[in-house]
Amino acid sequence: MKKFIKGMDISTLKEIESLGGKFYDNGIEKDALAILQSYGANAVRLRLWNDPYSEEGMPYGAGTNDLLVTIELAKRALARRMDFLLDFHYSDFWTDPGKQYIPKAWTGYTTEELEDAVFSYTKETMSTLKEEGAFPTMVQIGNELSNGLLWPHGKVPNYDNIARFVNAGIRGVREIDKEIPIMIHLDNGGNNALYREWFDHFMEQGEEFQVIGLSYYPFWHGTLEDLENNMKDIAVRYQKDLIIAEVSMGYTLEDYESFERLAPYERKGMATKKELAEKVPYPMTPEGQSHFLNDLFACMKRIPDERATGFYYWEPAWIPVEGSGWATKESLEYIKDKGPCGNEWANQALFDYQGNALPALKVIRDMDFDR
Repeated sequence: MKKFIKGMDISTLKEIESLGGKFYDNGIEKDALAILQSYGANAVRLRLWNDPYSEEGMPYGAGTNDLLVTIELAKRALARRMDFLLDFHYSDFWTDPGKQYIPKAWTGYTTEELEDAVFSYTKETMSTLKEEGAFPTMVQIGNELSNGLLWPHGKVPNYDNIARFVNAGIRGVREIDKEIPIMIHLDNGGNNALYREWFDHFMEQGEEFQVIGLSYYPFWHGTLEDLENNMKDIAVRYQKDLIIAEVSMGYTLEDYESFERLAPYERKGMATKKELAEKVPYPMTPEGQSHFLNDLFACMKRIPDERATGFYYWEPAWIPVEGSGWATKESLEYIKDKGPCGNEWANQALFDYQGNALPALKVIRDMDFDR
């Protein structure tokens, strides 16, 4: 029987703690990771950015997830005998379907030079993690690669270069460990056409990998029925294990500007929390969050051949504390974004704004995935 992963992406946790964030279970202050583990979490996911600092050395924020931060958080999880999924972004900051910026150190590289850089960087990182006693139990090559990586060289529809870069990452991992499971991760888990097109291309020239990762946010990525239909199809079509690498659901629409002293939420072109909530058939309440997770887990149980092997809840501990936002002035310059830079995710966490564990954690604890 396959181990079912109940994972948590805790990439901002060190930053939250350093800024004074505290966590409570039944009114008792505890380590956030200890609380999550007590509710069944058995794995963590940690993103890795190449160089999340400006040329003047100013941090990019959102956890500033360089290798040192990753090693520290990984050691904490591994000391608890939790699994560790390493999430290579191959960028100095966030990557997703809307942005895949080349690391500053690789600016001006040719396609061939980028391929070599991905291989060398991946190999060196894996070697360092091994030496430091912070070795992952699974590796993700790239983050939300729906539109490719290392733009413009590896942007869809240039699937040849996408495969070259992803293959270089896989080879870099395999230079250090021949057996560790490797994940390839797209967003929009309810979009079957996206997954068929992307993986059909990759399978023609890609290196061997073990896991397809999906992001599923119910306010962006269709219905749970869409997710289930896609997972059922690709489980059979590609014969790979499936992990929902990112998922979350809101528990409140209460404003939290006062918790962080943020400017009003006015990101141009972005939907407000209320507008996004209207797209979800669950109320943005603690009960609604719990109900959503119940239904998500039921959906995963119906995937054939036990191919749905886990999930990672995205940033369950990113509570609102002053000084922690999704970007800084320096990182906004790198990704050419106007901002603002606050924490736009706190109402999706598994702790409330004061750091108290929410009821959804009991759903995670009590859900039995023996099939």
